[in-house]
Amino acid sequence: QVQLVESGGGLVQIGGSLRLSCAASGSIFSINAMGWYRQAPGKQRELIAAITSGGSPNYADSVKGRFTISRHSAKNTVYLQMNSLKPEDTAVYYCSAIGTKTWGQGTQVTVSS
Repeated sequence: QVQLVESGGGLVQIGGSLRLSCAASGSIFSINAMGWYRQAPGKQRELIAAITSGGSPNYADSVKGRFTISRHSAKNTVYLQMNSLKPEDTAVYYCSAIGTKTWGQGTQVTVSS
């Protein structure tokens, strides 16, 4: 019922920036908070940012002050602006509606000097 497509990842130098996009379809977008997750090699998938249907954001401590989550409801799209990137940000990034287990294909972010 719900389809999610992540995009915007790539290779970036330390201190650089990327903007990820998540295009969603289905009714879940207007009901649930949306979240960005990441999974680094050898680690579990973790929630790093979430935004409620009203636009209130929350962040994991590891990205607070560097990442910004936003949403464009008319386009059913969620964004993640990533600044001051560090090597530990290297991961596959996914989006999902909070409380669901539906994921897109993910987009790879690699941070290197």
